[in-house]
Amino acid sequence: MSILVVGSVAFDSIETPTGRRNRCLGGAATYFALSASYFTDVRVIGVVGEDFTPEHEAVLTRRGVDTRGLEHTSGKSFHWTGSYVKSLNEAHTIDTELNVFETFAPKVPAVYQDSEFLFLANIDPVLQKSVREQMPKARMVCGDTMNYWITGHRDNLAKVLTGLDALLINDGEAKLLADNSNLVLAARKVLSMGPKALIVKHGEYGATAFFGEHAFSGTGRVSTPFRAPAWPLEEVVDPTGAGDSFAGGFFGYLASKPEVNLKNFKHAMFYGGVMGSFAVERFGTERMQSLTREEIDQRFALFRELSHLD
Repeated sequence: MSILVVGSVAFDSIETPTGRRNRCLGGAATYFALSASYFTDVRVIGVVGEDFTPEHEAVLTRRGVDTRGLEHTSGKSFHWTGSYVKSLNEAHTIDTELNVFETFAPKVPAVYQDSEFLFLANIDPVLQKSVREQMPKARMVCGDTMNYWITGHRDNLAKVLTGLDALLINDGEAKLLADNSNLVLAARKVLSMGPKALIVKHGEYGATAFFGEHAFSGTGRVSTPFRAPAWPLEEVVDPTGAGDSFAGGFFGYLASKPEVNLKNFKHAMFYGGVMGSFAVERFGTERMQSLTREEIDQRFALFRELSHLD
């Protein structure tokens, strides 16, 4: 099954305790697409400037990602500068240059209309809603957001949440969205806003899925949360794309299965953790470009072993 992802294709300048890289290929849609490409076909919609070369695009196309929805326009691509020197768990934004992304108005090409899975990466909720409306027949729709949209664009975000099968955000964002510091109560509040499932990412501590009344329709209500672990790494080089790579692994695995059921959902959570753990091992998308499916499945087996009591 094909996944359509809509979001940023960008350049990142990153400083971590390990070192610094200038203008790495990044962006939410880039990380997601590369990660999901190890499981299924991926299509991407984004906008880039004149500084985005054929060599940059080849990073995606070598993984089989369909880039016909990538708009090339005059100007510079989105560029984010950030630091993790003080804490690897939280990015300190030094500069954000929206450039061509400032006027991004995504349009779904006719050749993408048959995409059964849709991922709305972290962009303006107005744009997310527009894309969702262009894809009324999508079989499953997942989305992401961040504190900026939660605090300043809540009304528009609320319109997006009602059309999501799953929302993927971190624990701080979940608590902010629900205005509740208790994660369980926060999850319950977020689910009441519309998503059928909520996946809360805890960084180095894994991720937890909470389920609403309409999750997995026809199989009965799933009321028990599910926690997937994170792999304990000796060194984290660059955490920038961990969350988007998690999302790509999670959604990519789901799209590769004939049915979205609880068992596949749980396995997808593990594969999301696997892909997030690989992403942080090098700067930018370097590790996501060089993986093999064998490496992915081997780490998945280790994740399963890590979580087994007996």
